[in-house]
Amino acid sequence: MAAGTSRTLSPVVIGIASGIAAAFCWALAFAVAKHGITSGMAPADLALHRFVWTGALMLPFLARQGLSDLGGVGWGRGIVLMLLAGPLQAFLAYYGFTIVPLGHGTVIQPATAVIMGALLSAWILREHLSVTRVAGIVIILAGLSLFGAEALATIGAHGAGGDLLFVGAGTLWALFSVALRRWSVSGIHAMMVVSILALLIVAPLHGLAFGYQSMIAAGLAQNILQAFVQGFLGGAVPIYLYARSVSLLGASRASMFPALVPVFAVVLGFAVIGEIPTAMRLVGLAIVVVGFRFAVKP
Repeated sequence: MAAGTSRTLSPVVIGIASGIAAAFCWALAFAVAKHGITSGMAPADLALHRFVWTGALMLPFLARQGLSDLGGVGWGRGIVLMLLAGPLQAFLAYYGFTIVPLGHGTVIQPATAVIMGALLSAWILREHLSVTRVAGIVIILAGLSLFGAEALATIGAHGAGGDLLFVGAGTLWALFSVALRRWSVSGIHAMMVVSILALLIVAPLHGLAFGYQSMIAAGLAQNILQAFVQGFLGGAVPIYLYARSVSLLGASRASMFPALVPVFAVVLGFAVIGEIPTAMRLVGLAIVVVGFRFAVKP
């Protein structure tokens, strides 16, 4: 090999690898959260781990950009972003895991985010909603109906309520995504703002509202695991990786990677907590993934 030359990966390969890694991190966070719930941790505890450590790490970086206006985002918009993608959104998802299996949340939440994201973008941002995207939404809804039917048949109305919690979490995430585009805020900057506001505003209220008994009872090892996975692997890392994928591949191609989250979650659910998906759940997952393929097209 000639001097001064070196082998480097192409931007396309790096973009694909980044998107796949982001989807894997998100799926891992889901699976480990379910493990924490089964180990006795409360949903509010997991939501605290999800944001407080990332907020503490990001605080010096945002401080350099200016805390007076949150690095240009502004406190009003920052609080709105925190309400949409902060502890409330995480709490809904984690609480859903106390009611229904892992496979429900890992499919319903991202599927709802895609559906509501398309509809809200058409309504608020005046984006074109093509026939192809409408067809994808209809296919996704058909797949989600199987999850709802399974919840009603195996758990009852209580199970359907658990599924609705994931619908709520996905809707909040869709609103968050629309707000980012409306206000031209990058995902990484938004992650910093949301995490820091959660640290400054929500964390002090945790002890008063929920206490720390369940965190203490879960043990040090479980808390360290959740802090690392929820706050790092499920938070800052995949946002950076996904943003990297978007910059290298474009938003259209990169938007396919979240469809891998439920697929990875099925494998991780079995590996981490021994959850075996039912046939109905697998069929619903396959239908939803096909729907993703159409719903994310321009």
